[in-house]
This record gives sequence, structure tokens and C-alpha cells, in this order.
Amino acid sequence: MSIERKVQEIELLFDKLESELTTFTSKTHLFCNAGCGKCCTNPTMEASPLEFLPWAFHLFKIGEAENTLEKLAKHSNPICYNYSQTSEKNEHLGSCSTYKYRGLVCRLFGYGATRDKFAQLRLATCSIIKDEQTNNYNAANEAINNGLPVPIFTDYYMNLSQIDFRLGNSYVHINRALQMAIEDVLQYYAYRDFPEVE
Repeated sequence: MSIERKVQEIELLFDKLESELTTFTSKTHLFCNAGCGKCCTNPTMEASPLEFLPWAFHLFKIGEAENTLEKLAKHSNPICYNYSQTSEKNEHLGSCSTYKYRGLVCRLFGYGATRDKFAQLRLATCSIIKDEQTNNYNAANEAINNGLPVPIFTDYYMNLSQIDFRLGNSYVHINRALQMAIEDVLQYYAYRDFPEVE
């Protein structure tokens, strides 16, 4: 499958997820605090390169793939390369500098569910939402186990891996995933015609 086709398939999956998340958050009234980037500052965050393929492809089309790859190679901070801190005093205040192209883990966390050892669905969310929106959080957990549709991590990652098994099943540190996505695009186009620029 071509890179362009893979990117289209990933974007369709992300569009489906965004639609589900919009419905889910409107029914549960859960929300992230404005300007909060705590989840983005996890130094051990892992992701698959495939979820960042649309970002890498975008960089390639605008002529920034190689430059960004060089910057990533020098980036020693374990926090996600695409995270932009907005406060010198608080690293948890910030946002994604490439929000449109954020990965699947970034889209799911906070509003996606996992199954516990009793096969019950539980929201995979942050302590801030649990502590500051306790009633909504508890009500949401109860509602999803009573049939309220919720995006499930394993389902979305399974669908993602069907687009490209190799890239979709390789879980590495998020900055390495970003590198691998760019490397895959650059390797693909090393001996192929460049895609049309929008």
C-alpha cells in the first residue's frame, strides 16, 4: 500500500474517532482543562510510528522532513518533541504544536476506555479529570458499562495495525516513533516520484 493510501486510511480512522469522542464528551460532560498539557509531559510515553505517519507525510510534502529528523536526533528531552510548553514555571502548561497531526494515543487518552481484569470498561484518563470532575468521571464509567458507546483503545489500535502491521505494532518512545515515521516516508520516496503538494 502506498504512503498516500496509508495516510488516507489513518485519517479516516482518526475522523471516525473524533466523531465518537464528540458524542461521548457531549454525553458525559468530561473535558480537559484549557492549557493543560500534563499528559504530554510523560517522559515514558510510547506510541507506534504508524499513528504519526500523517504528520511525517505532511512534513515531507512541505520540505521539512529531513530538517525535523535532524532536530529529533538532537532532541534529548524525553518529553514529546511536538509539545510546546507555555509556562517557564509549570511544564504541565502547554499544547501540541502539531495538534491536527497528533497521534492515536494523544487522541484517545482522557476519553478512551480499556478493560480491567474483570472485563469491565474503565476510562483511561488523568488524575486531574478524576479528581476535579469526580462526579462526571464516575457517572461516565457507570454509563459505559451500561451501554454508552466509548472509544476503546484496543479496538482502535487493532484497526490501526491493519493499515500497516509492521509500523502499527511497533511501540517505542514517542520521540522515536516520530523519527521512525519520518524515516519510513523518506525511505518510501527515495526512489519514487514525490507526491503532489497541496
